[in-house]
Amino acid sequence: MYARDNVADASDPQQHLPGGQQVEAATEMLRMLADPTRLRLMVLLSDGEYDVTALVAAVGTARPAVSQHLGKLRLAGLVSVRRDGRRAVYRARGGHVRRLVTEVLHAASHRVSGAPEHD
Repeated sequence: MYARDNVADASDPQQHLPGGQQVEAATEMLRMLADPTRLRLMVLLSDGEYDVTALVAAVGTARPAVSQHLGKLRLAGLVSVRRDGRRAVYRARGGHVRRLVTEVLHAASHRVSGAPEHD
């Protein structure tokens, strides 16, 4: 083996890797979705806007826990909030986030049902 065999060329796999900040942000987003309550919240918020009271009723979790989960999702950039009078109304932030939630659920559905994967 010659030294020139180790020289990177245009097909170098490292050229296809994202930068460190992008990987860190993606890892944090995926970490947030790894919690069952947060994933359920994201499913709801991907379909529309909800306040904390509606989310508490839907996921059956205590209000303080839902508020804490929403805060984490917001810090991770997955959720946005707006004020409607005295209420805070939450929703999934952008199409990429909504598609991420949808795709992970589709992949899980295939795994659970044994349906073949798509190419």
